[in-house]
Amino acid sequence: MSTPYADTPELLDRREGPFGEVALRRRGPHFEIIANGTFLMDTSDGRSERLLVSAALDALDALDGARGAHLLIGGLGVGFSLAEAAQDRRPGRITVVERERAIIDWHTRDEAPLAPFAGDGHGDARAEIVHADLLDHLRTTGDRYDALCLDIDNGPDWTVTDSNDSLYSDTGLDLLGRALADGGVLAVWSAAHSPAFEARLRDRFARIEVIEVPVHVERGVPDVVYLSSRG
Repeated sequence: MSTPYADTPELLDRREGPFGEVALRRRGPHFEIIANGTFLMDTSDGRSERLLVSAALDALDALDGARGAHLLIGGLGVGFSLAEAAQDRRPGRITVVERERAIIDWHTRDEAPLAPFAGDGHGDARAEIVHADLLDHLRTTGDRYDALCLDIDNGPDWTVTDSNDSLYSDTGLDLLGRALADGGVLAVWSAAHSPAFEARLRDRFARIEVIEVPVHVERGVPDVVYLSSRG
């Protein structure tokens, strides 16, 4: 979720919602999502968002569980994670949970400027988009997921919306653990290393892999994907 630091952004849409303000901007050839005045993500790269999904499926493959897997993507964002899931034939179901109605609309309504970045995801019969807060969805769903791929806010240590903090807490991880199928994999995107969050993962999972993805030189700090499984 790195940003290009050139060109003057053009505001395309701004909305007030239950979690504050969310805006869509165009900067040169790229689109940006801004939440409560803070940069959240853009369309300039997408490697780490794609890796979030591909690494989870590869880890399931190692456990003989990727074929026909039910994959949950937490956060639609600009669509890179959905695009990666849709181009992979291993998942049997793809559930995308997004709490911001505006982001869903930017993918599906009117000119739908973000739709191209989701690849074939919006036309994939395996995929559905659920308009809900992720924690609320996990509390109420009867499904258990083979892979939970979370790209919520800017990660554990830099949340734009305070209510997202609980997702990365002990309580949130307990809820994620209950929603994970036996032999399942949890993949979590972060804008930087989070030693405290990694420690909480190690308390719960037998196997942890920390994957760094280089980003724009202006920011310097790599994106991180935490990959966890119980076996």
